[in-house]
Amino acid sequence: MLYTRRELATLALSALPAAALLRTPVSAFHTKPNSRVRGVMIGMNVPYNFGGRNMPIAEIIQNCVQLDISGVELRTQPIEAFLGVPEHLVPTGRGAADGRARGAGAGQTAAAGGGEGRAAAPPSSDQQAAQAANAEELRKWRLSVPTERVRSLRKTLDDAGVLVEIMKVDGIFAMTDDVVDYQFTLAKNLGARAISTEIALPDTKRLGQFADKHEMMVGYHGHAATSAADFETVFTYAAHNGANLDIGHFVAGQNTSPVPFIKQHHDRITHVHIKDRKMNNGPNVPFGEGDTPIKDVLQLIRDNKWNIQATIEFEYPVPEGSTRMKEIQKSIDYCRAALA
Repeated sequence: MLYTRRELATLALSALPAAALLRTPVSAFHTKPNSRVRGVMIGMNVPYNFGGRNMPIAEIIQNCVQLDISGVELRTQPIEAFLGVPEHLVPTGRGAADGRARGAGAGQTAAAGGGEGRAAAPPSSDQQAAQAANAEELRKWRLSVPTERVRSLRKTLDDAGVLVEIMKVDGIFAMTDDVVDYQFTLAKNLGARAISTEIALPDTKRLGQFADKHEMMVGYHGHAATSAADFETVFTYAAHNGANLDIGHFVAGQNTSPVPFIKQHHDRITHVHIKDRKMNNGPNVPFGEGDTPIKDVLQLIRDNKWNIQATIEFEYPVPEGSTRMKEIQKSIDYCRAALA
């Protein structure tokens, strides 16, 4: 009986517990994943797409191999967990409080339109004191992380065929200068070509200085309330200030196609978040059922050979009788068909 590449990977992984995945040679998977279609990398926002911000690297790899995804936007929470961050410094929730628990606080924008960055109740004075203490402990730990451990993580990902093109950093605006430097260095050592974070206009000027210093792009993630003019203002602050353009949010909030913006500013776009939403701040829906011109955007990137990852951000409700992984697979298949 003959198997497809995805079936072979799934069979191999089903026989392995996630904890053992990191000790398993790539040959056990028969082949590495490949989600580059006609020059366009179909990527995945992980572990966010899988239901949270924290997930062991082994499980992230397992899911990516199962989905045949070879490029990701990877958050720092699982990265630092792999590197050995003390467990009590790792947030457990998914809301905006996560960033503050890691020392994010001011400057993190909560924008309309759903998804990440929702507002949370302000912390009490006792909570603020505890957060400050945790932030200082976390700062010291970050500055002591051995480079060899980061290289070990990169090799683990590379051997599995999962490329970290973008590293997502929550709460970077409130980090001290030495920790911001650490984040850029961490991203470079993982092989990333850009950092991403939420947008907060005043703070992008300071972060842009670090981006220029390290000669690494920062893709700021906008929501429905983020206009083209907001991004263009950010671009004036630094040569390496860029956009993580969420085309679903853009359509929902601006009620127009993102295609003209992409054509004009493609050299500033690190990656696009692919989702489908309705106009007039409408809901997230399965791909092909909303007003977002997903096919037009993907084909624009393909035809112009732009180095812009098409990063799927899964946010529509899972239909009854289905699963998150099945719906993510449908989204991937939609993008593959659009690029074929």
